[in-house]
Amino acid sequence: MSSSTIVFLTGAYVSHACWDQWQSFFQEKGYNTMAPPWPGKDADTETLRRRHPDKHLSAVTMDDVVNHYTSIIQKLPEKPILIGHSFGGLFTQVLLNRGYAAGAVAIHAVPPQGVFPYELNFLKSNLPTLGFFSSLDKTYLMPFKKWQFSFTNGMSLEQQKKGYEQLVIPESKRAARGGLTKAAYVDFSKPHPPLLLLAGTDDQCIPEHLCRRVHKSYRDRNSVTEYVVNKRNHFVLGLPGWQKDAQFIYNWLQTH
Repeated sequence: MSSSTIVFLTGAYVSHACWDQWQSFFQEKGYNTMAPPWPGKDADTETLRRRHPDKHLSAVTMDDVVNHYTSIIQKLPEKPILIGHSFGGLFTQVLLNRGYAAGAVAIHAVPPQGVFPYELNFLKSNLPTLGFFSSLDKTYLMPFKKWQFSFTNGMSLEQQKKGYEQLVIPESKRAARGGLTKAAYVDFSKPHPPLLLLAGTDDQCIPEHLCRRVHKSYRDRNSVTEYVVNKRNHFVLGLPGWQKDAQFIYNWLQTH
């Protein structure tokens, strides 16, 4: 893959600081990297929590986020490699489909429109942030108990608390709901640059079964669409040994 630029795309619920170590890893490999925050999230975790419930952030839609990333990408000197996690993995697929990437990696990604997420653990993890039973004008802050179930299952209480304190921020329900609309549209039959989809056997937020259904939806046989499953929960970016996943992705990028 010819691009020397990587744009990391952050998912819902957490700060873009989740990419700090990953940026350092890929910079040491010679890449130029960036992890732009969403609109309304350009601050540290503590500041964003103090704003909750945040009317400015609650107004942000998925289209706003994708358009924000698009404007950043269009200013770059080359098409970048996109690496996204969770909701950021959906943005990655949408932007790849629209022709804005030299290649892409979607890590435990929210599914594009048309792959309906009926898996029970997905619904338990994500229904509250869709805002069907609460005001869309108030942001959603994931409770610690939900964090334990959806992101950090299987980890020690100390690790769970540390991750929660460092990363969890308020979320826009409007943006989350956009994942069910045409904003999340991907043409699965369209040829595309290389795409790697990663899934985790222990992920309760984005279950492996759901990721597998997304992979099977891609239909262009001349495009590289690879699917890899590891024993991971949804906190894959911050798990002990995250370097192994980063190295795997680096090797994959060199291959393609």
